[in-house]
Amino acid sequence: MTVKNRNRRTDLVVLGVDFTSAPRPAKPITVAVGRLKTGRQRAYQLGTVRELARFDAFEQLLREPGPWLGGFDLPFGQPRSLVAHEGWPDAWPELVTFFCREPRDRLRDRFRQWCAARPAGDKFAWRKVDKLAGSSPAMRWTNPPVAWMMHAGIGRMLTAGLIFPAHTHPPRARRTRPGTHATRIALEAYPGFTARQICRGSYKSDLPTRQTPEREANRRRILRALVAGTAGLEPRLELSPTWRRKLIADGSGDLLDAVICGLQAAHAALLPDYGLPDDLDPLEGWIAAVPPPARADLSGSVIPSAG
Repeated sequence: MTVKNRNRRTDLVVLGVDFTSAPRPAKPITVAVGRLKTGRQRAYQLGTVRELARFDAFEQLLREPGPWLGGFDLPFGQPRSLVAHEGWPDAWPELVTFFCREPRDRLRDRFRQWCAARPAGDKFAWRKVDKLAGSSPAMRWTNPPVAWMMHAGIGRMLTAGLIFPAHTHPPRARRTRPGTHATRIALEAYPGFTARQICRGSYKSDLPTRQTPEREANRRRILRALVAGTAGLEPRLELSPTWRRKLIADGSGDLLDAVICGLQAAHAALLPDYGLPDDLDPLEGWIAAVPPPARADLSGSVIPSAG
């Protein structure tokens, strides 16, 4: 999937995957396919978007030859505090295998019991990165059901033989740069983190009645920042006028989210060790483009990494 430009250099193919735990024609897994240009003008150049309405199509994507790097919008791990409390495996590959084989109703019971035993305002267990990114806790099973996204996705990704830098021992293994081997590398992504650096208002809804002009205006604002390179990410976005119109017109935000996932992965590819913290907990993992805690200011807001 590598593409050569006019200067005969190979640019890294980067995927952005807006995942769903129940893919179907009306709500497919949406995959942005682009390439990271690493010349004087660093850019993520969007080529196309693929829509995968079945899990077998997703599994086929995962096995497509590399080198490529993907940013996937689903949790790769669970909070260590929850894992330790439940006595689940504390090595990441074994945790993935256990978690994805457990029936959802059994996991739901464990989640509910955890929440019921805790005070109001502090019901969930959190990964360190979830609070920094402002994302939902990885154990949340409804609105949004991110736990079921992990349940449906990460096991398939592990089985496909992808490389997971945020879950690799020893840390030295992370330093294999994408593009140097026929590798397929997976990073966790969360488009909401980047979108909120630009616009705090809602920019999407799956309900047609809530796909308002205000949300469309917010998508325009976010897209302008991505193209201008002012969204806190090192590469700016390059796309055709046709794709620009499609991203703005898509009221669900799935197209825009997939593109942001690709940009976050491309940003991480330009950083040493993908921008991962030195003290990273491989059981929990990390979200691409979220700066380590040392980069957080005293007010609690996060300063985007400049790369």
